[in-house]
Amino acid sequence: MVRRHEGTAFMAGADVFPGGRVDAVDRESASDRWCDGYAQAAAQLCDVPPAEAVAYHVAAVRETFEEAGILLARDRDGQFVRLAGAELHLRFTRHRRDVQAASASLGEVIEAEGLRVALDALVPYAHWLTPPIDVRRFDTRFFITRVPPEQTPAHDDTETTHSMWVTPAEAIARCRRGEIVLPPPTWTTLRELEAFSTVDEAMGAARRRQITRREPEFLVRGDRKLLVLPGDPLSSEHAIEPPSSETRFEFEDGRWLARGVDA
Repeated sequence: MVRRHEGTAFMAGADVFPGGRVDAVDRESASDRWCDGYAQAAAQLCDVPPAEAVAYHVAAVRETFEEAGILLARDRDGQFVRLAGAELHLRFTRHRRDVQAASASLGEVIEAEGLRVALDALVPYAHWLTPPIDVRRFDTRFFITRVPPEQTPAHDDTETTHSMWVTPAEAIARCRRGEIVLPPPTWTTLRELEAFSTVDEAMGAARRRQITRREPEFLVRGDRKLLVLPGDPLSSEHAIEPPSSETRFEFEDGRWLARGVDA
């Protein structure tokens, strides 16, 4: 997980998964010339046009590289690129900064290094839409993947200021103790991932998962501000499947906190 910079306009200081917006270059440069799994990515998000589905996957790879230093790409032998060793680490750190500064595109870096982006390593996991309580709304896709061998995640010290490799249960515990802030979609995803003891279990469940868009409802009850998810007794929308975690969040002391339905 990475912690968003305190100066960002959205979710400042929150601990989240690496990610960000789909940029124009993600749409313009996406090509099966340097992407493995192009056709698979085009078909995985059935509610958007194929080109837009590919752009979501490319953006996920790019943002994970920018924010966490993880590059989902394979070499000429079909093996995930290794970033261990001083020379490789330095070279790809420069690439990472160039992509982040938009002085080079992800595609240019990939082609210069003779690699192919592994779009097929990404499995869709969830779809969230923020409620209409702010001028800015976000339509967000979550993906799950396995970190390649010989790659060590680390925050970028620009958009993100801290990072940690943590189990879902420990992240939830730290949030309960007030040590970190978890936005509702992040909390819910971690609670779902708590059920799995291995990466294989989590990846397999993601492949079988029926993904529906989740849009929390914003409610005011007296002096309480609530976000309720589909399936909550206060929600006007039924859940497609039984909720696996808390479905209600209350805004308190500048953060959204998970609550039981009777709270």
